[in-house]
Amino acid sequence: MLTNLLVTPRLIPLVLNGRLCCCCNCFKGLFLGSVGAASNKGVLKSLNITHVLLVANALVPAYPRDFKYMQVEVLDSVNTNLVQHFEECFSFIDEAKREGGGVLVHCFAGRSRSVTVIVAYLMKTHQMSLSEALELVRSKRPQAAPNQGFLQQLQSFENRLRVNQGTKE
Repeated sequence: MLTNLLVTPRLIPLVLNGRLCCCCNCFKGLFLGSVGAASNKGVLKSLNITHVLLVANALVPAYPRDFKYMQVEVLDSVNTNLVQHFEECFSFIDEAKREGGGVLVHCFAGRSRSVTVIVAYLMKTHQMSLSEALELVRSKRPQAAPNQGFLQQLQSFENRLRVNQGTKE
């Protein structure tokens, strides 16, 4: 019974416009969600979320006076170069952690763009493979599905990380 509690994803239910939305804690204060999750200030505050990383175009920060925001304006398209934004996203996530807060990474649906950023972050900061990081995220948010272009970018990113780790050893 205790084992089940440890592996059960922590989903925070929200209702927005009559629809159930949620965010999940992917890894020690690193939350993943949709625009719906980003729209519930009370839940964000209760989770100690201090920073919101918005990975989408045509969305605006919901509570700019209450949270620190960073926005990466990108489309969910196989042609979008998301990897060029990884380092600035990682710095923003690390800043939240240094300051003792949590960070919500979200796009519109919480399926592709935000998932890609979190998977890349886990790969770099926790030395996970692409498959390990994606499996972890999907265990928390089953609908996680980076588009094919983002998956290819993550594969290239994994290869670069391997080369860099090999030169450090």
